[in-house]
Amino acid sequence: MSYSITNRCIKCDTCEPLCPTGAIQLKNDKYWIDPDLCDNCETYSEPQCVTSCPVNSPVPLQSKKGRYKIDTTRTLPSPNLFTNGKNNPFASAIAIWDLCNILAQGSSLTWELEETGELYYQRQILNGKGQIVYHVANPLADEPTIPLKQTEATAMIESFDLKAACLNLIYAAHITALDQPWEEEFLINDLQIEEYLGLDKRKDLSKSAKLSLIKELAQQPCKLMASIDLPSQGKVKGISIKNSPLWHLLEIQHHFQEDDGGYKYLVGLTFKVKAGQWTKLFLNRQGCKERNSFYQYGTLPKVILSTVMSIWQQHPGAARMLLWLLFKTKMGKEQRVTVPTLMRVAYGEKKINSLLSQKEERKRLMKIFENDLEIMSYYGIKPIFDPITYPLEIQPLWVKLNNIPEEAEAALDFWIADGSQNNRLTDVAPRGKWNRLINARILYFEIPREWESSSKIKIIQHQKSKSRTKVKSSVELSAQQIIEARKIRLLSQRELASLMGKSQSWIRDIENGRFRVKGEDQMLLRKVLGMI
Repeated sequence: MSYSITNRCIKCDTCEPLCPTGAIQLKNDKYWIDPDLCDNCETYSEPQCVTSCPVNSPVPLQSKKGRYKIDTTRTLPSPNLFTNGKNNPFASAIAIWDLCNILAQGSSLTWELEETGELYYQRQILNGKGQIVYHVANPLADEPTIPLKQTEATAMIESFDLKAACLNLIYAAHITALDQPWEEEFLINDLQIEEYLGLDKRKDLSKSAKLSLIKELAQQPCKLMASIDLPSQGKVKGISIKNSPLWHLLEIQHHFQEDDGGYKYLVGLTFKVKAGQWTKLFLNRQGCKERNSFYQYGTLPKVILSTVMSIWQQHPGAARMLLWLLFKTKMGKEQRVTVPTLMRVAYGEKKINSLLSQKEERKRLMKIFENDLEIMSYYGIKPIFDPITYPLEIQPLWVKLNNIPEEAEAALDFWIADGSQNNRLTDVAPRGKWNRLINARILYFEIPREWESSSKIKIIQHQKSKSRTKVKSSVELSAQQIIEARKIRLLSQRELASLMGKSQSWIRDIENGRFRVKGEDQMLLRKVLGMI
């Protein structure tokens, strides 16, 4: 019995030169394995085509019957995430946000070409004072830090999978358990990934199909490098990082099970991953205490991973918006979002620009957008529309239907009142809806409890316990100290207000010196600003 190459093959030309017997051949523009030449790599401990393939295309010619046994000799992975069953801290730096967007949006983003022939995606930060430039690389190449040229980079960008953004978030959650993530690595195996993504409940996928999907998704976050240029901010010195991988894929361990005929079946994978140098600036506990770097983290709800895996195929726009809002909602309720911004996130800049003169396509996109908002609302991410720019008459039909009373008599009165109005519920959309929609705003999104950070609760509880011990109160912070500490931690007034559970005007009045912070608010402010 020999191995065969399935239709998952992407013709990357990796396996052919590694075959010790020359059994892998190209025929009719497709790779195949000659069964007369394949000897199951009897002189090797593992089949070379299986371990080298990035998508697990080669499989034994005859599929194995029965269940796969768990290999008890596996290396133990890092501790599991989501120990409370709901959420887990994760690194929420802008590099992780951008990487989610790149994996989710791929070629719909504006990629530019350098004079040397490499594609890059650039992001301005800090009002143009700093920037992050992303390049594409091959993590399995001999030189994984060399940017790919245009043709190879374009093919890789087009192959980016929306679901790979979930692996990026999982990696970002793992490194919050490390003291120095730029030096330490972590291990994660296929069983853990299956559980996080909800693949363990998928009975329609074979073990081989799951391993193939996991292997492909796990590599994609490691295909991006970042060049970061940031100016000095307070005591935090300026930084310049050149072509540093966001994630280093150090090793892929393949676990095989051998049958009575001596043929090896892939039954498991373990990935060894290390974070890039960006964590030294954005996820540095000790540096944050010394005020020369930052420690930026948020809360990753487990449900968002399974939700994206459930809706990515039928509602990719909703999945992209969910990933984007995971970071955007950190800015609090006062952060308004325009409809064009959400559409660009969901469907891409190029598509939105191309619709300016296509009336029928605009109608179709509006319907898709409203359906995606409904899907998000179903999963607990409910949009709150601006009544001025996004009035009820142009809101989605499902929003209006939610206002219908359930009680029969009340529902009858509702329909009678609706029929006597000029704008009825069953009427078609008003003329010029698209032009009104591109000027509309969403005030904020209501989010489920598992999306919210528990840090404020812990801080308040910690403060109450300290008050019982009658600890001497700290010296009162001045307005200038608050402003400087907020800027060092890269917090806006809105973000600080959200962390404090206050309004933005409260923070503004404090910083303008209109009144002073006292009591529990003083201790909470010190805790949020990292001044304790």
